[in-house]
Amino acid sequence: MSKIKLVSVKVIKGDINRALKKYKRRVNDSGHLLELRERKTYTKPTTVRRKAKQQAIREQQKETILGKIADGDTSLRFYTKKKKTKPNKPKNTEKDLSTKELLK
Repeated sequence: MSKIKLVSVKVIKGDINRALKKYKRRVNDSGHLLELRERKTYTKPTTVRRKAKQQAIREQQKETILGKIADGDTSLRFYTKKKKTKPNKPKNTEKDLSTKELLK
């Protein structure tokens, strides 16, 4: 269990908005909320290791892409999802032609 320093802010000249802004920033920086979210649910050690490994892979890929871009290769992109292609229209077959002729 880690000890996190309690956050406190003094209100100067009755300016509550500024004090609230400082308080929110300090709470965010201290990690209180992050630890609270992590403690809400149990994550198995294998899940933690898998997520850490995936994050490391992503960061390494990002570094290699940034390095290649810095060297002048402009054909690289950050996204890895494939572009959606338009579905092919079905070709007219003999069966379709015969039904069209019957409808005439």
